[in-house]
Amino acid sequence: MEKESYVRFETPESLEKNVLDLVENSFRNGKIKKGTNEVIKSIERGESKLIVIAEDVTPPEIVYYLPALCDERKVPFVYVKKKADLGSRVGISSAASISVVDFGKNADLFSKIKSELEGIKK
Repeated sequence: MEKESYVRFETPESLEKNVLDLVENSFRNGKIKKGTNEVIKSIERGESKLIVIAEDVTPPEIVYYLPALCDERKVPFVYVKKKADLGSRVGISSAASISVVDFGKNADLFSKIKSELEGIKK
């Protein structure tokens, strides 16, 4: 499968696993926004700590502008391979994107993810 044009970097499997764990833990604390419209609002309001975008979104226009918006607002973002994996961590069948608004007691995991992301993007 060809990479979608909005995917700017490859997410290593270990990082993807940590990201999905963070999403699930944040969901249990009720501190995420799911659905691209909610994600956009949370970025624009300055609430987002981390944006997670699925790589297999069709049509890609749904999430196409999220990386640019994240860069503009200085919000870290990361990709996961499948929207079904992302959705299953937050109690729905699939999710194109998710905003972690509060990672609760997972500050260490969040810091690890953030520093790994900075290393990848350089």
